[in-house]
Amino acid sequence: MHSPVPLSAIPTVATRLGRPAGGFLSKVSVYHGDITRLKVDAIVNAADEAVLGGWGVDGAIHRAAGPELLAECRLLGGCATGQAKLTKGYELPASYVIHAVGPVGEKPVLLASAYTASLELARKHGLKSIAFPCISTGAFGYPPEAACRVAVDTVKKWMESENVLERVVFCVYNQKSQSIYDEPATTNTRASGDTPVTTPAVPGSAVRSVHSNLSNHSSEADRSSRRYSVTALYSIVAERDEEVSDELSEAQRKLRELKGHISAQSKKNFLLERDVRYLDSRIALLIQNRMAADEVKELSSHLEDVNQGSNDYYPDSEHTQLYGNLFFLLQSEPRHIATLTRLVTLSEIDTLLQTVMFTLYGNQYESREEHLLLTMFQLVLAAQFETTHEFSNLLRQNTPVSRMMNTYTSRGPGQVYLKNVVSSEIARVIENKTLNLEINPLKVYEELRQERMDRGLPTDEFPLGVSTEEATCNALVRAAVQPRLDELTRIANRFLDTIIAHRDDTPYGIRWICKQIRSLTKRRYPDAPESAVCSLIGGFFFLRYINPAIVTPQAHMLIESAPTVHPRRVLTLVAKLLQNLANKPTYSKEKYMEDLSPFVEDNRGRINRFLNELCEVGDFYDNMEMDQYVALTKHNISLNISLNELYNTHALLRQHLHVLAPAPDSHLRALLDELGDAPALVPRNLNATMELSLFSKWETPILSDLSTLAADNALTQHDIMYVETKSILVQIIRSMPHLKYNRYKPESNAAAKMDLLFVAEQAATSKDSTLVRKGIKVREMLVELENSGAIDRNDGYRYLTEEILHELAHLGSLRDMIEDEIDGLTDVYQTICDYNGYLSSQIETYKAYLSNVRMQSATPKHQRKKNAVPVGVTVLDPKPLQSRRQHLRKDGDGDRPAALEYRLDALERMGVVCKSNIPENRQDKVYFSFASPSTASYVIRLFYKGREKPVVNMDLLLEDLLERKHNKIEILDLEYVHLSVAKLLEFLERKFSR
Repeated sequence: MHSPVPLSAIPTVATRLGRPAGGFLSKVSVYHGDITRLKVDAIVNAADEAVLGGWGVDGAIHRAAGPELLAECRLLGGCATGQAKLTKGYELPASYVIHAVGPVGEKPVLLASAYTASLELARKHGLKSIAFPCISTGAFGYPPEAACRVAVDTVKKWMESENVLERVVFCVYNQKSQSIYDEPATTNTRASGDTPVTTPAVPGSAVRSVHSNLSNHSSEADRSSRRYSVTALYSIVAERDEEVSDELSEAQRKLRELKGHISAQSKKNFLLERDVRYLDSRIALLIQNRMAADEVKELSSHLEDVNQGSNDYYPDSEHTQLYGNLFFLLQSEPRHIATLTRLVTLSEIDTLLQTVMFTLYGNQYESREEHLLLTMFQLVLAAQFETTHEFSNLLRQNTPVSRMMNTYTSRGPGQVYLKNVVSSEIARVIENKTLNLEINPLKVYEELRQERMDRGLPTDEFPLGVSTEEATCNALVRAAVQPRLDELTRIANRFLDTIIAHRDDTPYGIRWICKQIRSLTKRRYPDAPESAVCSLIGGFFFLRYINPAIVTPQAHMLIESAPTVHPRRVLTLVAKLLQNLANKPTYSKEKYMEDLSPFVEDNRGRINRFLNELCEVGDFYDNMEMDQYVALTKHNISLNISLNELYNTHALLRQHLHVLAPAPDSHLRALLDELGDAPALVPRNLNATMELSLFSKWETPILSDLSTLAADNALTQHDIMYVETKSILVQIIRSMPHLKYNRYKPESNAAAKMDLLFVAEQAATSKDSTLVRKGIKVREMLVELENSGAIDRNDGYRYLTEEILHELAHLGSLRDMIEDEIDGLTDVYQTICDYNGYLSSQIETYKAYLSNVRMQSATPKHQRKKNAVPVGVTVLDPKPLQSRRQHLRKDGDGDRPAALEYRLDALERMGVVCKSNIPENRQDKVYFSFASPSTASYVIRLFYKGREKPVVNMDLLLEDLLERKHNKIEILDLEYVHLSVAKLLEFLERKFSR
C-alpha cells in the first residue's frame, strides 16, 4: 500500500500561486492524486443512494478501506440525493469517510446540497480538515467545469459563515482538472444569490481528451507533439460509418454478428444444460417408480417446445416502459443484483444467474456490460469474505458465489481460451486410447492378476482379498506403477507449461476475479502466508475453471466424443495433480497420490509466481465513465428477455425490496412501486422472448450530435469541426479506395490521399449521392478551418493529413486483427453449436422415454414390458427372438426404421464401441445390427459373417440405459465388446427418433 500523504505535503492555493496569506485561498488546496492516500480528518466519497460501494472513486475508497466499511454502510439505510452520512475510515489514513450523494445529471441545487451536507457533518463532529472528490462528474454525468464552480462557490460561501475548518482539499485526477479548480478558486466568485452558470452535459473524459489537444491551434510545437483523440468525440462521429462499405466495415459487421450468435447460443446451451440436469434427477425417480402421474405430467412439460406466447401474457405498453427503466437501472447499477444474489436461496440462484449472465449482461464481448458484470462480482466477493468466518471455508462451499464463478467461466471468452490453450494437450492424451496410467495400487494389483488369468498363468503371487497396504507392498505392483508415475509427471508438466506460457491469453475477466480474490484475502487476513493466498486464487482458477474442462472435455466442447476409459483416468489424475499444486495437498483419502508429491514440491514456487502474475491486470474503472456516457448516447440498447425472466426478476426484487432499497426515495423502490406486484410465471410452452428497450427514467439523454457539444466552454465550434472533418475524410477515402490524380505517379495512391481538397473534390463529383453530400460538406469545412487558422493550406494541412494517414493505417491493421478474430471465433461458434446438438439429443432421448412411459401407463399391467429383457442378459430362447423379428417386420412396413448394420471399426470411430476383445484377424468379419421394434426399446445383435444366427443378441429398454447413466455406469459389457452407455444412447436416439 502507498504511504499516506499528510496535509503538510499539500500546499494551499495561496502558497502555490504566491498569494498573500489569509483568507479563503490559505485554507484551500487542489491536490492531483489518489484521495484514499490523504491523511485528513475525513475524505468525502462520491456515493450513490445505496451507499454500498460501486466503481470510480466510490469503489476505490471501499477497496482501500477494507470490508469493514461496507459492513458499516449496510447499517446506514441508504442516503438521499443531496445528503451525506458519516462512517469510520477503517484502513484509510483518513479517520472518517463522509458519503455524499450527488445528483445524476446537471442539478446545481442538489450538488450544492451534497457539499453543504458534508461540511455540516464535519462541523458537527469537530473535524478540522476534509477532502472532496469531483462529486457527480463521473458516471453521474455532471459537466466537470460546471460542477467545479458549484463546488468552489458552495465551499467558499459556507466557510465565510462557519470558520471551523482549517483545510479543505479538492482532489482531482489529472492536471486538466486541477486547472479547472484553480481558475474559480483564484477569481472573484459570483454573488451568493446568483444562479450558478451551467453547461450542456459533456463527459469529463471527452472534454479532457479533446480540449487538451485542441485548445492551442497556434502552437505548432504543441500540435506536433500530440495527436487528436480518436476515442471520445471521434468515436461518436465514427458511429456514422454505417454509410461506409469496405472490407473493414464488412469484417466489423461479420464480427458483431458472430459475437451476437455466440452470446445467444451460449444462453441456449446454459438453458439446455439446466434442463438436462433437472431431467437427470427427476427421471431417476421415474425409473424407480417413485413419481406420481401428475409429476410425470409436470416433467413432460419441461420437454415442450416454446411457442409464441399469447398476448395475454405480455406486459402492456406502460409496464413495458417501466420494465425498460428497471432493467436499465439493474444493468447500469450492479449493486442491486450483487445484493440480490446474496439474498436468494440456492434453489433460486440458477434462474437468477441465467438472467444476469446471459441476458442482463448477455453481450459477452461488449466492454461496458463486461465491466458492469465484474463490478457486480466484486461486490458479491467482498460480501462473501465479510460473512465467511473461517479462512478454510472461503470460496469452497456451494454458495451463490461459487455458482456465479462456475457460470461466468462458461461464457464465450472463457471457452475460447480453453479451446485455444487447453484442448491441444487434452487431445494428445486421448488420442492414445491404450495409455493406462492407473497408479492406485489396488487397481493395478487387480489388473496384473486379471492379466495373468487371461494368459493362463498362475496367480499365486496375487491372492484375492488383499488390502490397499498389501497391494502397495507388492513388488510387481511397485514395478508397474513407477513408470506410470514418471509419465504422469511428464504429462502434468506439459499441461502446466502450456497454461503458464499462455498467461497473457487468459480472459481479462478471469484474471480480474483472481486479482479481487488476492486483494480481499490480503485485506481480510493480512497475516495469511503467501501460499494460503495463492491457494484461494488457484482454487478459483484451477478448481472452477481449468480442471472441470480437463476432467469433462466433451461437456466443455473441447473434443468431439468422450474419451475412452484409460485416457479419461489420465485426465482425472492430471487434474488432481494441478489441484494439489494450486492448493495445500492432502493425501488422507488417496494415499497413492503422495507418490506424485515431488511434482508438487518442484513446481510450488513456479505456480505461486504464475498465480500472482495472473492477478497483474489493470482496473477498468477509468473506462467506466466513458462506457456509461456512450451508453447514454445510444438509442438502441435492448435485451432479448423471456417473459419468465422478466417476471421472476420482478418477483425477487419485490420480495427483497426492504433490503435492496431501504431509502423511500430510491430509484429502484420508485420503479417497483409503479410496477406493483409481479405477474405469475407463464406456462413453459408460452414463455416467449421479447425485445426490451432499455433507457433511464431520470437521466436526460445526452445527444450524440457533435454540434450540441460545441456549447461547452471547453470546446469551440472549430474543435468539433476539426474532429468531424477528419472523420468524414477517412470515410470518403475508405469508400473510394482507388483515388488517383494525373499529377501523381500511378503507384503513388497514398499521395492522392494526402491532397485533402482533391479527396473532397473527387467525392463531390462522384456518382454516389452520399459521397457527393460528404464531399461538398467537407470541402466547405476545410475552407472554414483554414480561415480560422486551425489548419494551414501552405503546409498541405500537414497535421490533419498525418492524422488521417495514421488513422487509415490503424484501420488497415485493425481489419487484419478482426479477420483473425473472426477465424478463431468461427471455430468456437461451431463447437458451441455442436454441443447444442449434443444437449438437444439428450432432451430427445428423454422425450422418447417419457413417451414410452405414457404409452405403458395406458397398457394393462400384465402386458407391459412383455418382450423386454434387462440390460446385460443375452437372449438364448428363440421364441422371444422370433416374436421380435415378426414385430420388426411389422414395424418395418410402417414408419419405424428397419434394422441398421454397422462394421466394428465404424462403431469404434463413433465411440460407441470403446473396447474390443475380438482378435484383430477376425474383426473385419464382425458386424452389428441395431433395431427398434417399438418406442424406447431396442435390439442389438452381433453377427459373424457366414453364420446365420447372431453371436450375441440383446434386448434393451431405454430406461435401463438411462438408469445406468444415472448410476454412472459407463460401460455396457457384451462379452466380446464394451459399449459406451453415453455414446450408445446418443447413437440410438439419432438413428431411431421419429
